Amino acid sequence: MEAETSWTTYPYSYITTHVPEAESYSDHSDDDETKVQTFSMDSLLPNDLLERILTFLPIASIFRAGTVCKRWNEIVSSQRFLSNFSNNNSAPQSPWYFMFTSTDDPSGYAYDPVIKKWYGFDLPCIESSNWFVASSCGLVCFMDNDCRNKIYVSNPITKQWRRLTEPPGHRSTDYAALSASVNRAKQSYSVSVVKSKQVQGDFSQWEISVHLYSSETMTWTTRLTDVLTGWRGGDESVICGNVLYFLIYSTGGSDHRHGLIALNLSSVSSSNGVLMRSFVPMPCSLTCGRLMNLKEKLVVVGGIGKHDRPDIIKGIGVWCLNGGGREWQEVARMPQRFFQGFGELDDVFASSGSDDMVYVQSYGSPALLTFDMKLKCWKWSQKCPVSKKFPLQLFTGFCFEPRLEIAP
Repeated sequence: MEAETSWTTYPYSYITTHVPEAESYSDHSDDDETKVQTFSMDSLLPNDLLERILTFLPIASIFRAGTVCKRWNEIVSSQRFLSNFSNNNSAPQSPWYFMFTSTDDPSGYAYDPVIKKWYGFDLPCIESSNWFVASSCGLVCFMDNDCRNKIYVSNPITKQWRRLTEPPGHRSTDYAALSASVNRAKQSYSVSVVKSKQVQGDFSQWEISVHLYSSETMTWTTRLTDVLTGWRGGDESVICGNVLYFLIYSTGGSDHRHGLIALNLSSVSSSNGVLMRSFVPMPCSLTCGRLMNLKEKLVVVGGIGKHDRPDIIKGIGVWCLNGGGREWQEVARMPQRFFQGFGELDDVFASSGSDDMVYVQSYGSPALLTFDMKLKCWKWSQKCPVSKKFPLQLFTGFCFEPRLEIAP
């Protein structure tokens, strides 16, 4: 399937800068003396009914609707329409998946699973595909992978963005994990950065610090600093229900390669050992784990290792954390025909999700698999326009919710 190339031709800002007059239609009479009557077809509809009709359009069509005429532009640009469009349960917008076209260029394609279509898409702010990415409720947060001091929050649909101040803590860290959380009721958001740095002179100890940004105060606070022994931080974190979850990785002495830390952000203390008191074992030995917030529940998509070779992947599973944040419930395992459909799958892979949708992607190919948590159904996406140009080419991406009403 070819990509829809007109998406980037009409950015959201275009709606308010290029508005043609409504087309008119003539009703000619056979009598030459009869005057020509012109009228606009949409003038027969009152504003509230036209607005209701427009809310059923796919989000990509809203951009085109705003360029039809001045009246349509005023409707789709109004705050009431944006709110009604996002809350229209009769025509819900499923989470999209953005796939990078290369490791250097941040441009790529976005997949809409509702109409099964890929759009040529450019992201704001991000300079390289190796940047850290986190998303929540329509906002996407980017952080550079070099100094890790450039942090942007943006709406990739409207192209609105804001650069945050530099977070506290060490600038030169060994590992970092980025996550974001939107509070729709308060129209605010939080961004967290978990930094991990090896303690100088002791290879078994790692200093972990947690930093939280609030859009309400527009400031960073350091919520916790602790030292782990035998474990280090990584690049996986997510916020669910005001609890920050992040993966830690064994540096030796543990039967499992991964562990989970669960920090309640409303009652974090900086006492020594607080991290390991918040430790949650993983459901099984995993080759890799991907954390995601699905309707304020923590979901993990992980590679299941072989019994005798835990570093070799034999399948992919989906788990949800229940029981007060201590018990894992297995949701599904990827059927072998889909697992084998990726071809040669490495022990690590890309996976992200939102709402009821989970995406799984191999780093070695542009194939994209979807899993519906509600229907328990696995499906391949439409073929992405991205093609593999050389054997070692890597592919990656992330999931985000397409929203018009949210702003950074």
